[in-house]
Amino acid sequence: MPTNTRDHSRRQLLTFLAGSPLLYGLSGTLLASAAAAQTRSETDAVLRGALEFKDIIESVDQALNVWDFEPAMRARVNAGHYAYMAQGADDFGTIAANRAGFERIKLRPQRLVDVSKIDMSTEIFGQKVAAPLYLCPVGAQMMFHPDGEVAVARGAKSKNVVQALSTVTNYSVEDVRAARGAPGWYQLYSTSDWPSTLKQIKRAEAAGCTALAWTVDIPARNLEPVARFNRGKDPVCQACHGGVEDGGWSQRPMFDGLDMSTVRMGLNGLTWSYVDQLKKATTMKVMLKGIVTREDAARCLEHGADGIIVSNHGGRADETGRGAIESLPEVLAAVRGRVPVFVDGGVRRGTDIFKALALGATAVGIGRPYIWGLGAFGQEGVEKVIDILMRELRIVMMQMGTTSLAKISRTSLELA
Repeated sequence: MPTNTRDHSRRQLLTFLAGSPLLYGLSGTLLASAAAAQTRSETDAVLRGALEFKDIIESVDQALNVWDFEPAMRARVNAGHYAYMAQGADDFGTIAANRAGFERIKLRPQRLVDVSKIDMSTEIFGQKVAAPLYLCPVGAQMMFHPDGEVAVARGAKSKNVVQALSTVTNYSVEDVRAARGAPGWYQLYSTSDWPSTLKQIKRAEAAGCTALAWTVDIPARNLEPVARFNRGKDPVCQACHGGVEDGGWSQRPMFDGLDMSTVRMGLNGLTWSYVDQLKKATTMKVMLKGIVTREDAARCLEHGADGIIVSNHGGRADETGRGAIESLPEVLAAVRGRVPVFVDGGVRRGTDIFKALALGATAVGIGRPYIWGLGAFGQEGVEKVIDILMRELRIVMMQMGTTSLAKISRTSLELA
């Protein structure tokens, strides 16, 4: 990918952030980095002119990369909902690190390989899919489109990729399974009441989910940007958050039939023994989502985890300054191939997916990009985002001389 194209994406990022309600939350470091990228792009005036694109796309066919969907989505959604999607911890440093981590990894192409046939298909927990790509759990997707998670499920079905459903979904796991027509994953936010949590687990299991991904990376977090918006007084927000009188639980179908008046959501002092409890409670594969160190990866294995998701919640969990892709190697080193390791955070290009796979990831997750597509064009937008990333992955596999996922390895990488 030409440097100017990458800088153009950064310039777009700087432009939309400058006009967004999140500007006050950006650190000087991120602004300086984006400004520097813009300066570098201006070294070739002719190429810069060719790459400039200031319009907002009006149809999915106009999109050339996933970044094109962000301005279109931002133009259509409530400002508070946009902030919920775009926010990061503290000064957005980990969001920036997620992208920077990919850029530090260089590629080593192999020439004159027969790449007339490229196979991106794989099997994840017994499910055959078209590509090593999954759609990360994102809560309350009616914020972005009336069909929310159901539109995403239809897009996932059309493209045959895995969809992970959030605990705080606007549509039930049964609705999503019916729309997807195949198993998915269920992301779990535990509660202070085990029977309430167990009911969710059993619903997901009955709906055919193959994996349970317990999110462990947010014992606490700082959500400054979204706190600027009073959701309780915004009628647009209330359409998907529910009334303040019931805490919004009426809009969360996975809590149907549960008395949430005395139940708290969160880690609530839980420790590693909870993994043992989850393992005994379900036949689904149990994964931990939010693991970023070798020490925790080893503990996952000690407690029988069936998989690990290397993730920093898209830069929303904590301000570590480490990109998820930078955390991946040490987790993989601790696991040594004993369980699948997945990764998400900052993925925007097919080259990003390739780099993660070459390091050893089983599959790679996307979050904000498909939400941009959903908010901009609904199911069509989700499908186009997947199409673009799969096209780009195919291209880089051809460039690297790797005709199947099994042939992707670290020999294609130059690590800083």
